[in-house]
Amino acid sequence: MALSFNLSFAILLAGGWLSGRLFKKIGLPGVMGMVVFGILCSVWLKPYASPLVGELAPSLKSFALIVILLRAGLGIGTGTLKTVGLTAALMSSIPCLFEGMALTALLHFLIGFPWDVAGLTGFMLAAVSPAVVVPSMLELIAEGRGKRHAVPTVVLAGASADDVFAITLFSVFLGLARDRLAAGGAAAAEAANGGVSLLSVAKSLAGIPVSLIVGVLAGLAAGYVVSRAFERFHASIRATEKALLLIVGASLLVQIGDALHFAALIGIMAAGFVILARHEEIAHELASKLSKVWVFAEIVLFVLIGFSLDPARALEAGPWALGIIAGGLAFRSLGVFVATAFSPLTAGERLFCAIAYLPKATVQAALGGVALSFGIPEGQTVLAVAVVAILFTAPLGLIGIRLTARRLLKAEE
Repeated sequence: MALSFNLSFAILLAGGWLSGRLFKKIGLPGVMGMVVFGILCSVWLKPYASPLVGELAPSLKSFALIVILLRAGLGIGTGTLKTVGLTAALMSSIPCLFEGMALTALLHFLIGFPWDVAGLTGFMLAAVSPAVVVPSMLELIAEGRGKRHAVPTVVLAGASADDVFAITLFSVFLGLARDRLAAGGAAAAEAANGGVSLLSVAKSLAGIPVSLIVGVLAGLAAGYVVSRAFERFHASIRATEKALLLIVGASLLVQIGDALHFAALIGIMAAGFVILARHEEIAHELASKLSKVWVFAEIVLFVLIGFSLDPARALEAGPWALGIIAGGLAFRSLGVFVATAFSPLTAGERLFCAIAYLPKATVQAALGGVALSFGIPEGQTVLAVAVVAILFTAPLGLIGIRLTARRLLKAEE
């Protein structure tokens, strides 16, 4: 008997919340419990669940990503950004490039993925998790840990931009894979892996700086317009309504970015940055409301990634996926030390940055099923690797942050 959408969604939501609370009780990340519950539902609930759950999943995942990027943007002040600007900029790109390129090579030569599928998988895995990193860094900022060199803010700003960088490169390789499939056949795959593919990759990579710059400018403009409107109607619009309007505006920015091919996700963060710079009181109101929205969005995001999984494929991919993910993390940590080599950070603070850059969750949950939805033959394996990355790195990173923050970062008033 098929369940209605309301009942299917209620089971996923309530079960995700309860499993998240249970895992927190035993000292593990709540998001890990939500993913595990989603996997269980994929076995026992999916045959009876409403098809509408699967149809709405991409939109719900996109909504969750928008919320976490808005929270990140609203948490970065102008003065702090000036202090950590260069280091955060290097942290946003070098570790991601180190890990993404290493994973792409490993997936191509060891697993046999085509270059384009290896690239989209590699950079999907290379993104740091805002769901784990952002709340942890905000907590450390509130405690005054690492304040002298603004270490939590370096990680917060760098990780947020790191996600946009990874998502942009993921989109480049996804476009190449879709073009290859549109050309059709094994002969097209061979051509794509030769000189034609390299030329396409070069052209796409050349457009990344333009995409990022346009995305930032669009976000700054949107943030200015929204902040002016909020200032003018501050007394007549409740904080909840402001948060709703901000989410709607960010969603429209994403749609425009998709249509015009620029990095709208970094624009979302830039918009939050402008609102904080222009009107701090409103920014804090919005951040408070969005933290409440995230309670819902987080459950939906992580339960749905587990729900979309084929457990048999995940078990098959598990052993080799862990090895490849570990190799990617080793290159990411190397990238962190390169990015902070000329910064004022101490050796302990640099080690903390490497540990804080380990967890994967949010972006992998949002993008893990994209290849499958576009009919890429390796899509189910890509999704399985994404889930393995979440289950392995989310607890590793969160536990690492908690165990090392108080030892490696000094608390200051």
